[in-house]
Amino acid sequence: MLVDGLFAETSDDSGALVVAGRSLSRQELVGWATAVADDIQGAAVVAVHATPTVETVVGVLAGLIGGVPVVPLPPDSGPAELAHLLGNSGAEIVLTEQPDLLADLPAGTRRPAVLPIARTNRSSTSYPEPPAGHPALILYTSGTTGPPKGALISRAAIAADLDALAQAWQWTPDDTLVHGLPLFHVHGLVLGVLGPLRLGGRLVHTGRPTPQAYAAAGGTLYFGVPTVWSRISADESAARALRGARLLVSGSAALPVPVFHRLAELAGQPPLERYGMTETLITVSGRAAGERRPGQVGLPVAGVRTRLVDDSSAPVPSDGESIGELQVSGPTLFSGYLGAGAGAGAGGAGAGTGAGFDAGAGTRSGARAGAGTAETVDGGWFATGDVATIGADGWHRIVGRASTDLIKSGGYRIGAGEVEDALLSHPAVAEAAVVGTPHDDLGEQVTAYVVAEGVNAEQLIEFVAARLSVHKRPRQVHLVDGLPRNAMGKVAKKLLTAG
Repeated sequence: MLVDGLFAETSDDSGALVVAGRSLSRQELVGWATAVADDIQGAAVVAVHATPTVETVVGVLAGLIGGVPVVPLPPDSGPAELAHLLGNSGAEIVLTEQPDLLADLPAGTRRPAVLPIARTNRSSTSYPEPPAGHPALILYTSGTTGPPKGALISRAAIAADLDALAQAWQWTPDDTLVHGLPLFHVHGLVLGVLGPLRLGGRLVHTGRPTPQAYAAAGGTLYFGVPTVWSRISADESAARALRGARLLVSGSAALPVPVFHRLAELAGQPPLERYGMTETLITVSGRAAGERRPGQVGLPVAGVRTRLVDDSSAPVPSDGESIGELQVSGPTLFSGYLGAGAGAGAGGAGAGTGAGFDAGAGTRSGARAGAGTAETVDGGWFATGDVATIGADGWHRIVGRASTDLIKSGGYRIGAGEVEDALLSHPAVAEAAVVGTPHDDLGEQVTAYVVAEGVNAEQLIEFVAARLSVHKRPRQVHLVDGLPRNAMGKVAKKLLTAG
């Protein structure tokens, strides 16, 4: 085993990993990563500068082999963000090929040791398997409601999620996974790197997720975010080149319905959508052998339960229409936020965070962070902060974030995503984002920000009103040149209304 209990062996060792054109066999990968693991022994936490390179994969695997929790650092982090991530996590070592990475940290910031990942030596050291509840990764949230919080992701949670997805997606060692997603999120790192390592398949990371790179990769399984799939659907030759793939998976944000249908036409199959977040990993998904529904993300994966509650925590019916906050429970949930106290985690992550790492005490530096787990996990149920509907057949439709995508207007509860899909069905509309903005009479009004040509605001309002209930029409439409997005392609809606 590569890492006993987490990764599987495979008889096909050649070219197991390709990142931006550089190829490694599994034997080379493990020998290199084990040599790095030898050098980080004794550290409480190690940070990895998560560039789209082979070195990032080696650095993360080194932590998993050596039992040292890994903090992936976004490669575009500014000095203030880096200082927060390093100080909050208590990382004692930063693995990076950029020796001056920490040069611009604010004065007074604790500076971890910087260690290059490149090695000429290889190691065959055998490390004992850490407890299943031991944190493998510390993944930081987006920080939309305050400073980013470190979510402790256990080895058991990762294993449970990847096994559930292997079942849902019929993912086998025969698959070649292709993607070009960032290596510091659940999507690109946990699913996109640890998935092939656990299941024994091959990974081709394209460096950047361009339509041309995806078309040339020759994979059987492709991961992308909506921005990636939108660009591919707009490139007819690239989309048609994916006809040989077994499965296209979209996640991290809602896939526009027009993109769903265009991929179905050009690539020969619609993408499968799934839902998850940093604290829960992937909890709801379509099935490879099942139906694909535009705008819906499927059924809970194996071991996961879901429910909807209203503002008073009362159950919301599963009728496909009633909107409630989505809560999830199961073995894929995180163990808690760093510094919030051990033992409050949920699901298969185990009690606390496992031997050798005390989330309650932080790390050796005494770092503490974020809101306590008790605020978000109730009896094993995690409140996602997302609003959704669940149909009588169990299918889930994610409306969006409760804070930005649930609009309460004149006594109605309106999901922003439904209005966005209606706008995107207009042939002149390229992008659309819908939010609630203050209104003296209604409380909130539906306001849209749209990238379009050859159409005016009033025409778009009438277009939506003709397709949805009249109360769901935008009362204001702002025509803009572009929408602000984060690294995963999600629209940063709070920037639309700032100022």
